[in-house]
Amino acid sequence: MRLDVLCLLSAAAFLPGCTAREKPAAALEIGALPVMERVALGANRCWFKSKDPAFSAYRLAPELKSFTGTPRILVVKKNAPEALPLLVVQAQGSPARLDAFGPLMQDAALNARIGKDVNRWARGGKDC
Repeated sequence: MRLDVLCLLSAAAFLPGCTAREKPAAALEIGALPVMERVALGANRCWFKSKDPAFSAYRLAPELKSFTGTPRILVVKKNAPEALPLLVVQAQGSPARLDAFGPLMQDAALNARIGKDVNRWARGGKDC
């Protein structure tokens, strides 16, 4: 299965250096909203409520109900939630197609972890 991360042209202006090593983008059998609900629950539980040190400086900003049909979650600075997101994970279509991009994806270890976590949660896994 081919996995791709899309650095959207509109996001490129404010998310410099989008990179993709471990790529959380997979075609799934269900629609975008159910996939992103799973991802949001997993991210909240495993990255934030667990007080994971890798995400301690950030907070989750889910945007699941979107008029554009692109539900997404944002990871933003904890003390500046109005600032530009450091990570965007979104899904489109049915079957869902996942994309992740942003400055947090530049760190090789974090990139690999985000990719594995997001893909696991999108497929229904609940493990951290």
